[in-house]
Amino acid sequence: MKARLILENGVTFDGFAFGYLEESVGEVVFNTGMTGYQEILTDPSYYGQIVTMTYPLIGNYGVNLEDLESRNPKVKGFIVREKADCPNNWRCEMKLEQYLKQNKIVGLEGIDTRALTKILRNNGTMKGIITLKELTKNEIEEKFNAFHNKEAVKNVTTKDVYRIEGNGKHVAVMDFGIKQNIIRSFKERDCKLTVFPAYTKADEILKENPDLIFLSNGPGDPEDLPEVVETIKQLVGKKPIVGICLGHQLLALTLGGSTTKLKFGHRGCNHPVKDLEENRVHITSQNHGYVVKDLPQNMVVTHLSVNDNSIEGMKHKTLPIFSVQFHPEACPGPKDSIGIFDRFLELAE
Repeated sequence: MKARLILENGVTFDGFAFGYLEESVGEVVFNTGMTGYQEILTDPSYYGQIVTMTYPLIGNYGVNLEDLESRNPKVKGFIVREKADCPNNWRCEMKLEQYLKQNKIVGLEGIDTRALTKILRNNGTMKGIITLKELTKNEIEEKFNAFHNKEAVKNVTTKDVYRIEGNGKHVAVMDFGIKQNIIRSFKERDCKLTVFPAYTKADEILKENPDLIFLSNGPGDPEDLPEVVETIKQLVGKKPIVGICLGHQLLALTLGGSTTKLKFGHRGCNHPVKDLEENRVHITSQNHGYVVKDLPQNMVVTHLSVNDNSIEGMKHKTLPIFSVQFHPEACPGPKDSIGIFDRFLELAE
């Protein structure tokens, strides 16, 4: 079925809809990964976004139910140059189109994804509509004005506290939209995990007497979470604290730093990051639209983006606090920096 992508700046792309054939509005972003589309679809950090894949053929190994990063897809739409109709892989359980249809996610194929990526690169991330019908100018404006992503974390966090048993360190997880491979990475180190909803109060977390507090990844603007920042302030100095992605940004705000929105974000599994302490470069998996702008007082930079020199890691001069912007758990992506989890747990000693 014919469909169209309408961007906020008026540019349109005509293609064909697949998956769930319903209109969708979201923030249009691009990901440079060649593989890992099902992890991208189910990563809660993409909540509210229409994801464009820059690799031209997507779906060639199908979808399996073991490699999901959350229970179901979190994207608002999925754009590809060409979807594979005949996937071939021994782990394939269903086609990409079938998976999107089951989970009510609209797909768009047959457009020039290179041209779209250039527009986003040059003009910055913007809202977009995938529609199957003609819309008037007023209808388009109304849909753009009605869309926002301010409650993204509220929509992806766990609703209830849950526990995962282990014999190692007890990690209290503040879930802002945690990826399953982060949980797997802690489980592989035999950690006991207590996972809390995003808006849990500090005294409830401290009541569990954890060895370490972990601030997870998640979607949206960290400045939309002032209540969470207040909670983290009450945890600082009480227990060791570590974080990834959104958790890293929230730590910066908590300690007096600032964050800013990147023009088009870092999304993909080929981002070089320099570890200043080890004097080596890791190729990392990343997914963020915001970044730490001003480093908080008493924090030092541990990692820098080789591409744009943005802050990718920081630690406190005296307190056991350490966080990174990139995703050491990978999936999709290289496992160069998986050892970050061991560094997290060292702080709990």
